Amino acid sequence: MSIDHQHRILAHTRSVCPVCLKALAAVRRQEGEAVFLIKNCPEHGEFRTCIWRGSIPMPSWQRPKKPSAPLAPVVVTEKGCPFDCGLCSAHGQHTCTALLEITARCNLRCQLCFADAGSGAGQDPGLDRLAVLYDEIMRAGGPCNIQLSGGEPTMRDDLAEIIRLGRSKGFPFIQLNTNGIRLGSDPSYALSLQEAGLASVFLQFDGISDDVHEAIRGRALALIKEQAIVHCGVAGLGVVLVPTIIPGVNTDQIGDIVRYGLRFSPVVRGVHFQPVSYFGRYPSPPRDQDRITLPEIMEQLARQCEGEIRTDHFAPPACEHALCSFHANYLLQPDGSLRALGAGGQACCHPSDAGAPSPTAMEGRDKSVSFTARQWAAPVVCDAPENSAAPEDELDIFLRRAQTHRFSISGMAFQDAWNLDLERLQGCCIHVMSPAGKLIPFCAYNFTSSEGGSLYRMAEAP
Repeated sequence: MSIDHQHRILAHTRSVCPVCLKALAAVRRQEGEAVFLIKNCPEHGEFRTCIWRGSIPMPSWQRPKKPSAPLAPVVVTEKGCPFDCGLCSAHGQHTCTALLEITARCNLRCQLCFADAGSGAGQDPGLDRLAVLYDEIMRAGGPCNIQLSGGEPTMRDDLAEIIRLGRSKGFPFIQLNTNGIRLGSDPSYALSLQEAGLASVFLQFDGISDDVHEAIRGRALALIKEQAIVHCGVAGLGVVLVPTIIPGVNTDQIGDIVRYGLRFSPVVRGVHFQPVSYFGRYPSPPRDQDRITLPEIMEQLARQCEGEIRTDHFAPPACEHALCSFHANYLLQPDGSLRALGAGGQACCHPSDAGAPSPTAMEGRDKSVSFTARQWAAPVVCDAPENSAAPEDELDIFLRRAQTHRFSISGMAFQDAWNLDLERLQGCCIHVMSPAGKLIPFCAYNFTSSEGGSLYRMAEAP
């Protein structure tokens, strides 16, 4: 391979200075098997951050789609991205999932926390204010999926009322983002949330051993998280395991986390990996060796799962920007093996859609909303017909099992001030409803400067 081919600019984009947050021109530059985001601030110098590393070429992962502006932009584009979020008319994707942060309180003090939870937590928004925010989400984003987040949402004793309120506002799928401590401690708690209308639990799950939990979360949590899964299963709630992957801490447990989740199928609906990002609260400024990229996680899945999972099973998303995530769908067969469904097709869509043309932004968003609600909620169990004249054939058995034992494996790379790519940001479909009533792309809302400054999280007061 020639030097010119090994070292080349793949794309021009824009980013921000991680010190002063000034908008800057940037490039994605290929250097061997790694791609770096490179930018230069006149005041603070050059910054190079590894954003893609491994055997999967970044150019092969691109999935162009036609952008689609928000239906009801709240702010006027004046300063340019990322300074006019709200959403503005220049944004290229609709809301797939809206995060509603209902408290800043938490019962853990994690070393890493995008929300810097527990730091100066103010008063929780009341039900009247949350009703207004639900209405704003519906007006600006339509009947999207809702994720209740924080802080730790289970710190609120009125969580069931908040869920009922969201369902009454017309949101059919509500998910709880939680560390699982209260769910695991109280056998009746999960049932009370399910009866209120909760469909799914997005369970923080960084590893299968307590040394990992202690390193990242400061406590031995393996037992309480397993109890949370069991209690959710009894209550009829679907569970998604959500590991934050940190090099040198839990990269060797990637395959074990998948196998652990499969043990609890169909209660556990999948695993959603999140490479560590450095915003909010983190111990020190990141180096490239402190990062793990999406292709590296896909490669570790293939390596640690000994060929049952392959990198060519994974596909870029139909909804968000292609460089933001990967996804594959599987069927857990009766013998415990995995069968890939629609390998190489579009992610965030039904397996039957694999191989279809790339969608528009709106089409991708609609598929993602329906797929997430269908896959991450608890399955409807269908028994075999008792009085059928003809015995079931293999196709009948496959289709019936596919209703209950589909298992998703996905990953999403959130951006911080060092690796923020404004092209990716403008394609974001995961939006935080700010206290001021604006939908703001997740990474824009959460990224912080090297000094802890924020454009939105600390500035968006009601």
